[in-house]
Amino acid sequence: MPGKLKVKIVAGRHLPVMDRASDLTDAFVEVKFGNTTFKTDVYLKSLNPQWNSEWFKFEVDDEDLQDEPLQITVLDHDTYSANDAIGKVYIDIDPLLYSEAATVISGWFPIYDTIHGIRGEINVVVKVDLFNDLNRFRQSSCGVKFFCTTSIPKCYRAVIIHGFVEELVVNEDPEYQWIDRIRTPRASNEARQRLISLMSGELQRKIGLKVLEMRGNAVVGYLQCFDLEGESGLVVRAIGTACTLDKLSSPAALLPACNSPSKEMKEIPFNEDPNPNTHSSGPSTPLKNQTYSFSPSKSYSRQSSSSDTDLSLTPKTGMGSGSAGKEGGPFKALLRQQTQSALEQREFPFFTLTAFPPGFLVHVGGVVSARSVKLLDRIHNPDEPETRDAWWAEIRQEIKSHAKALGCHAVVGYSESTSICEEVCILSASGTAAVLNPRFLQDGTVEGCLEQRLEENLPAGCGFCHIPYDELNMPFPAHLTYCYNCRKQKVPDVLFTTIDLPIDATVIGKGCLIQARLCRLKKKAQAEANATAISNLLPFMEYEVHTQLMNKLKLKGMNALFGLRIQITVGENMLMGLASATGVYLAALPTPGGIQIAGKTPNDGSYEQHISHMQKKINDTIAKNKELYEINPPDTSEEIIGSPIPEPRQRSRLLRSQSESSDEVTELDLSHGKKDAFVLEIDDTDAMEDVHSLLTDVPPPSGFYSCNTEIMPGINNWTSEIQMFTSVRVIRLSSLNLTNQALNKNFNDLCENLLKSLYFKLRSMIPCCLCHVNFTVSLPEDELIQVTVTAVAITFDKNQALQTTKTHVEKSLQRASTDNEELLQFPLELCSDSLSSHPFPPAKAVTVEKASPMGEGNFRNRATPPCASSTVGVVKMTPLSFIPGAKITKYLGIINMFFIRETTSLREEGGVSGFLHAFIAEVFAMVRAHVAALGGNAVVSYIMKQCVFMENPNKNQAQCLINVSGDAVVFVRESELEVVSTQQPTANCQPSCTGGEVTT
Repeated sequence: MPGKLKVKIVAGRHLPVMDRASDLTDAFVEVKFGNTTFKTDVYLKSLNPQWNSEWFKFEVDDEDLQDEPLQITVLDHDTYSANDAIGKVYIDIDPLLYSEAATVISGWFPIYDTIHGIRGEINVVVKVDLFNDLNRFRQSSCGVKFFCTTSIPKCYRAVIIHGFVEELVVNEDPEYQWIDRIRTPRASNEARQRLISLMSGELQRKIGLKVLEMRGNAVVGYLQCFDLEGESGLVVRAIGTACTLDKLSSPAALLPACNSPSKEMKEIPFNEDPNPNTHSSGPSTPLKNQTYSFSPSKSYSRQSSSSDTDLSLTPKTGMGSGSAGKEGGPFKALLRQQTQSALEQREFPFFTLTAFPPGFLVHVGGVVSARSVKLLDRIHNPDEPETRDAWWAEIRQEIKSHAKALGCHAVVGYSESTSICEEVCILSASGTAAVLNPRFLQDGTVEGCLEQRLEENLPAGCGFCHIPYDELNMPFPAHLTYCYNCRKQKVPDVLFTTIDLPIDATVIGKGCLIQARLCRLKKKAQAEANATAISNLLPFMEYEVHTQLMNKLKLKGMNALFGLRIQITVGENMLMGLASATGVYLAALPTPGGIQIAGKTPNDGSYEQHISHMQKKINDTIAKNKELYEINPPDTSEEIIGSPIPEPRQRSRLLRSQSESSDEVTELDLSHGKKDAFVLEIDDTDAMEDVHSLLTDVPPPSGFYSCNTEIMPGINNWTSEIQMFTSVRVIRLSSLNLTNQALNKNFNDLCENLLKSLYFKLRSMIPCCLCHVNFTVSLPEDELIQVTVTAVAITFDKNQALQTTKTHVEKSLQRASTDNEELLQFPLELCSDSLSSHPFPPAKAVTVEKASPMGEGNFRNRATPPCASSTVGVVKMTPLSFIPGAKITKYLGIINMFFIRETTSLREEGGVSGFLHAFIAEVFAMVRAHVAALGGNAVVSYIMKQCVFMENPNKNQAQCLINVSGDAVVFVRESELEVVSTQQPTANCQPSCTGGEVTT
């Protein structure tokens, strides 16, 4: 499909002064696409030029439309010397190539310069005319839609889920070319920015071609990353799930899964994790699954396939199915064959999705992960992708075999990541082994009688917990009991997963964020010695992280983890591990036992006393956590549980004594019930410190909850007040006598203080929940630790919230509402999420010129708008895949932007925090401008995929690279769809200060 690209340059405003003599600027614009360049006239002596150029027409092939960005450069005309660059705008043409997408991109774009940041704005109009030609050999993939969201997008229905697509492109890094020694930093940054946008365009086109070959029309859960490998090049890679999606026409007929969790969906908490980056190793822990009807009639390709509670779909590795039910004998083989064949056509049955259409996920086996350490300087032909493709293929093969060992034939919530330090690179992949329903994976039908018969046998809400593997030859030691919900199938005692909580899962109480943090020193070494040292450390780190997660889970009185994401980062002289997950109490799994401390050291009295003191502290903490997260499972009568297996008789008695009063725990006899209490052996001072560190995690202040999944389990009455923020913290360690313990303490304090500062800054939003808390840790250079957090704060309705702790939450609410005159939430005027989003505007709202999504000055004058808050001036940004209290009506395309910022006056710009804060604010402004120009009013599934920071304090220099992506959408408030007059304006006491972003 060749096409014609038309561009018109309308005007500029707020340009910087380039001519000292007249304090004005003689600006003109160069418009470049591919190898063609057009220039506008020079508009003399003005900071707000009106060019009103003619239409510049580029006749191009559609491959170029997908690969190349449109480059707009604003320059200052000088008669005697070279023209000075003011800044550039890169516009991605891809959103104009969809059939139902925007037809024109038009709006004010910030003019960006890699040294000075944003320098004014320019008004541009872009149109594309495509001519159809049906060429079989075409290299373009116009029309394939890309979505960052890791669930089926809200206004679509999945017809078929085809499976995993991946691609990787390599190029030389301009920063390391010989010419870089002679060109300016600005030129080299721009070369890098342009190269990365070219490479990501090419990558998207290649993945699109693969999707068209699979006969799909969309990629969901698209995750793109770049690896800066230094000398050996620059790699851009992406993974995603190919689907065939169908647009839902009438908003009334929206399926529950395609709806924003609002009004009619109030009872069902949604759960989707945009960043399924979880790798866990150590004992694989059983995971979670959904059960539903089982008919392979529609072809769906989502990330899990579902089998029934009594249909154990085992792979051909000869693991018999011991846990299959008695019913469904003849069908079982048929279904197993169908799912097997549906998945065997694929090389890797992986899905990057974390939330699924109902009935897709049948059982969950547990987290599977693989890691490998590679040396970049050993790549024979660094400019070719073969070596790296082979590396990733090895890891994917390993993940596939882990999943088979767990009796599963697919992996859901799959993600990949790398960590690079000089020439060493750690590749990681992880996901959740699962059994899927073949209904979505291929075309084909099974008689209706089978479908009904299966539905009758299905217990709702616990099927996904049932083990898919055979209990007689389990791949790892696990403690199984009969399901506490349906009493028919076996379930494990804990479940670790990288996906979101399935919609129909039965949860008791609320969830909470659980983090394991770990640092390990390593000696500085070169090449192979270094790689060996790292690979020797990795298994121990994974084991430690796993143990920490288990202990913290028990301490919270919970029994399952969702959205688990383990990062291991490599630095010059240390390795860091950070695992985040959301802990939940699943009704189907057994009540977790307590933690029992056993000492192996000298039996003097003081030591014994110390141990018993610690034990009491632990028991108190567990009791306190149960109350805080409202975990009070119904006591199960002993006879029911006792009948299938003999041991649980003492088990339930033991557990009950523990939950009723924490003092009785000292009489716990550990010989009973095998694993009831989790035993922590303390054999040296290190272990003692570990126990201390377990107890030092500070619970969030009252009225706050936090989780790293999309929706907080146990809260579902969200108001429409949301606020996204990004915070980056960089600390420098003193290089003197660093020990593992000192490091761990430093790292722990860093993360805890970061969370505390967020709670403090958000105090006026109580009661509030931080959702999708995404921590990323990196070691940019020696003795520097950088932690980046992106999250969204959502308030929930305290009147409907079933608060057991009503009184103090309400007190703090009254306090917050009286203080909020002086205490506006964030004093950050640079960029923000406008929270004026209730049907009634809150007490203080923000008026912003619609045209400019980056008002630096505009945010300072807070005025009360008229009563219609329908014209939201600022483009909303959220990491969630939905907007509370609103319906997404249209997806306009993917936003994928990459920026570099460099400074040679770091101290003058406010040091590291000032520099980073200003840069992130500018990135937000540019993302908003692009979305507004497409006609959108929000970005969902927003994620800051990379934030690479480097500084040289001696030379007062710093450089930062940021890569962000998200889905540009149009949403409509539900209050506008149906005017609701009964809404209580209680939420209006919150200040709607727009703190888009905190950088500390």
